[in-house]
Amino acid sequence: MKFYNIFIKFRLQIGLLALVGAILVNYEYSFWPSLVLYIIAVLCIFTHFFIGPLRLIQEFLEEGDFEGAEKILNGIKYPALLYTPIRSVYYTLKGNIAMTKQDFDSAETYMKKSLSLGLPMKEAEGANKLQLGMMAMQKGNMKEGESLIRQSLKAGIPDKESAALANLQMCQIMMQKREFRSAKDYFRRAKAQKATTQQVVDQIKQIEKYISRMPG
Repeated sequence: MKFYNIFIKFRLQIGLLALVGAILVNYEYSFWPSLVLYIIAVLCIFTHFFIGPLRLIQEFLEEGDFEGAEKILNGIKYPALLYTPIRSVYYTLKGNIAMTKQDFDSAETYMKKSLSLGLPMKEAEGANKLQLGMMAMQKGNMKEGESLIRQSLKAGIPDKESAALANLQMCQIMMQKREFRSAKDYFRRAKAQKATTQQVVDQIKQIEKYISRMPG
């Protein structure tokens, strides 16, 4: 696996060297002896631009090294050439990293680009729309925020912490709209996720103090 990652990292250079070698062999001898080198060159160069090096990012993300992941993303000079599902993931990752830097405007732009391309997994679409919804809420755009969070829950959210957060946000929206029955329903869904993140646990405890006294 490590060898494969090294190959991905230097795939373009390998392709260019193979191309130079193929041209030299073709010039000195003939086309047929250089065919294998031409094939290697085409495959390496094509996959470099069509698939990209996104596989290398996984290790950095698992270690929480967002700077390392961003460096690889910034190395992709022509994202428009990436295969569409991979380009969608590319913009999602760009958006996630922008959010870690609290650059919410850039994050929103990247997330919307990702959604416009279509995400390869339905759960990824849900997580993406949840982030966009939360950003809309922060900007005071309640209507858009509610719509996006509803869509995220409908699409499905892959992890219980985010699912709990989405249901809590909808609970608070319903409380503000005085739709207390819906608020209680979203609260029950949030608790059912059994989240462990302190932020989510604190929100549940805070809402639980007075939600039982609501009508409906």
